[in-house]
Amino acid sequence: MNGIWINDTTLRDGEQAAGVAFSVEEKVAIATRLDRMGVPEIEVGIPAMGGAEALAISAMSALGLKSHLLGWNRCVPSDIEASLACGLQRVHLSIPVSDIQIEIKFQGDRAAALNRLRQSIAFARDRGLFVSVGGEDSSRAPEDFLIQVAQQAQEWGASRFRFCDTVGILDPFTTYEKVAKLVAALSIPVEMHTHNDFGMATANAIAGVKAGAFSVNTTVNGLGERAGNAALEEVVMALQQIYGLKLGIETPGLFELSQLVQQASGAKLPPWKAIVGENAFAHEAGIHTHGVLKNPHSYEPFAPETVGATRQLVVGKHSGRHGLCDRLERYGIAIENEETRSLLDAVRALSVQLKRNLTEEELRRLVFPNVSHRTWV
Repeated sequence: MNGIWINDTTLRDGEQAAGVAFSVEEKVAIATRLDRMGVPEIEVGIPAMGGAEALAISAMSALGLKSHLLGWNRCVPSDIEASLACGLQRVHLSIPVSDIQIEIKFQGDRAAALNRLRQSIAFARDRGLFVSVGGEDSSRAPEDFLIQVAQQAQEWGASRFRFCDTVGILDPFTTYEKVAKLVAALSIPVEMHTHNDFGMATANAIAGVKAGAFSVNTTVNGLGERAGNAALEEVVMALQQIYGLKLGIETPGLFELSQLVQQASGAKLPPWKAIVGENAFAHEAGIHTHGVLKNPHSYEPFAPETVGATRQLVVGKHSGRHGLCDRLERYGIAIENEETRSLLDAVRALSVQLKRNLTEEELRRLVFPNVSHRTWV
């Protein structure tokens, strides 16, 4: 599993999430941040869209980033020409491989689809481009035909083949089996592209890597069509923390990157989102807070600083004496031990009433009910 390659597609598949539209400036800012963090490859968009999309891709191409930039294309010469016009040296060619997709796009004619792929690879290679081929709907394709398409793409000059779980129907066990067969049939790298329709995009991506896939498509925050894609922060941290891999990615930038994409997309995360959620390193329950105060590793899989986040010990319904006393000390408040029980009861009652954690001001009011908050500053 050494040398796994991250290809982030936030700026292509991520932006295809319903209701998301990045500005040129936002796309440039996200690409720059990904590059600064050491993400080796960025799928920057669809050049054939033209307009602001082509303008943004051209602007990114002109930055001289260390990350390799790749454009998504149909198997159409004009798409490839649009990628070239934007200054790209890498193209991804998408071709349907499932019967349902071939029926829609090629009237069920597999030979026509293969011929289009052959012509498109030749067109791109003749222009000196790196070619990645993606099997659209690989997870629902007949396995023999999928392998046939991938082997033909390899023979015709493709440098990588993307296994696409386009509608997110796989589980990690089936993913492993399918990808292992594909890897065994090819000499070029296999790339994972997984969707989260059943909540298994990250697990399926990791299963593909375990099966021998070399590259993984990700999006920041798991942004993407329908239920989204495998999240960059989840894939990177799983590979690093669980499997001990060094991907060359500066993970302390993950939290800020997540904030940037949330702002640009207008898509806020649930507090419990893995790795970069607001509650990912927040502790309220008494037994957890007590443990974390003694040893953070007792209830945290890794330090929050690893991803640029901070630990939070909050006061609410489930707080215990140790957490409450720690919070009071942080606010410079000292109370007698016998007062702790009654204060804890008051904290829990107010938290239930408000249905959330308490703010510093609310906690101070419970301790000093007759003192104006203006005197606390």
